Amino acid sequence: MDIDSVKLDSVKREFLAIVLAGFGNELLPLTGDYGDEPCPKALLPVANKPMLEYTLSWIEKSGIRDVLLICPTSHRPSIYHYIHSDVTSSSLRIDLQTFDESQDGGVGTCTLLRHFSSRVPEDFVVVPCDFIPPPTLPLSMLLNKFRVDSVAEGCVATTCWYSAYKPDKAALVDEWGPLPAPSPIIWDDLTGTLLYIDTSDDVDRNTDELELRMAMLSRHPRAILSSSLQDSHVYVCRRSVLDLLHIKRHFDGFRQEFLPWLCRVQYQRAKREKYKHVLNPVIDTTSQRLALRHSTLLSRRLELAGPIQESTMSIPPSPTDSDAEQDLKTGLKIGVVIHRAESGFALRVNTVHNFLEINRRALNGVTYALPSDPKNRSLIDQKAQIASDTIIGDFTQVSERTTIKKSIIGRHCVIGKGAKISASVLLDHCVIEDGAKLDGCILGKNTKVGTKSELARCVTQAGYDIGPGDIVKGEKLDISDWTAAVGDGIEGDESSECDG
Repeated sequence: MDIDSVKLDSVKREFLAIVLAGFGNELLPLTGDYGDEPCPKALLPVANKPMLEYTLSWIEKSGIRDVLLICPTSHRPSIYHYIHSDVTSSSLRIDLQTFDESQDGGVGTCTLLRHFSSRVPEDFVVVPCDFIPPPTLPLSMLLNKFRVDSVAEGCVATTCWYSAYKPDKAALVDEWGPLPAPSPIIWDDLTGTLLYIDTSDDVDRNTDELELRMAMLSRHPRAILSSSLQDSHVYVCRRSVLDLLHIKRHFDGFRQEFLPWLCRVQYQRAKREKYKHVLNPVIDTTSQRLALRHSTLLSRRLELAGPIQESTMSIPPSPTDSDAEQDLKTGLKIGVVIHRAESGFALRVNTVHNFLEINRRALNGVTYALPSDPKNRSLIDQKAQIASDTIIGDFTQVSERTTIKKSIIGRHCVIGKGAKISASVLLDHCVIEDGAKLDGCILGKNTKVGTKSELARCVTQAGYDIGPGDIVKGEKLDISDWTAAVGDGIEGDESSECDG
């Protein structure tokens, strides 16, 4: 046999990456439609690069080559154009699929996974399009933990939680909406096992206390409780998880419903027995399992776990956990990787606050990021004052006496004379007229700010028009409000510009 002639495609894939790109209602008005043209969340820019580019790069660096990208039907043309354009240099094989959904009614992750399960023949990793990890958190770290735990300890899923972002109170704008509150979770740090996730249903039943099972406490007496972590919504899963989702068809949300239920099953022997034909299929991994159980790493774990149970256990062992051999046969584990803030800043860009913060963080270490092409750089007037912690996109024109600092300016923007822009993010094709002032703002694409207008801590929908001399502070400005004003007396030609 000629080894050189073996095709790489003949090698069985280990993982398929499933990237979920939804509407992004939590990022409105930035994700509101621009006339008939949608503004996909996945293509919102971070430092002038679409969020999706960071996601695909993270996956590619892990060694995964195949991606199932799922987006709303209305977003397909924009996302298809992006992944097949020269902008991205990704070598991934991307299968773009769509689902029918209105922006008013969402579809849960469990529902999507069930619907597309026929396209997922192997183990898979679910990745949201809005998670921006630091270099210190490679996807391969999660994959490696799953690989070890799935063979040694019956792991069916590995999750990743990161330190919640704590914004500066002075920078928080109430009108932009509240930040999502972290949910309490419990995990065993020694074994890297996720044990419990508090849900909204749990809060409704008991707002003051957590209801924990004796079986969990007896098996993990030194479990850690934290309410300062956020779920990255990155899940590495066995293929059998999809089979289980077809059995539990009433689950819609993976994080709110399925994952908390799966955590409880870990220490409920009756349910482990009931679903073992799905979660613990008969596979020939005896040799690997035996080797891993005798490895120095796992031996050290057991050595440390033994004395802990003897010296700190005040609750007698649960009868359901007395038979170690039976537990080995029906073992089940939900793995967890905890990423601390001191190891690098991670964030899900799932609120307007987070969108501004991740762009601000992207400016750290930036030194005068002007267009590299001399032709594009010539569009920036030499008398403009641009701070070193600023990014200017290609084909953007900056006029004289303009001041820009701590900001990201998109492509094809026009900045007029004497404008002042500070700590702001401007998407592509924005127009800032002479003498206008922006402070801490996010402007959707094609936003126009009139002469001598002043905006502070505002966010606009694509195509919004700020009139000359207007002063606005701490507002979300969307087209519906503006068009309502048009009917009250603004000229009709402006209305047609707004609508498309």
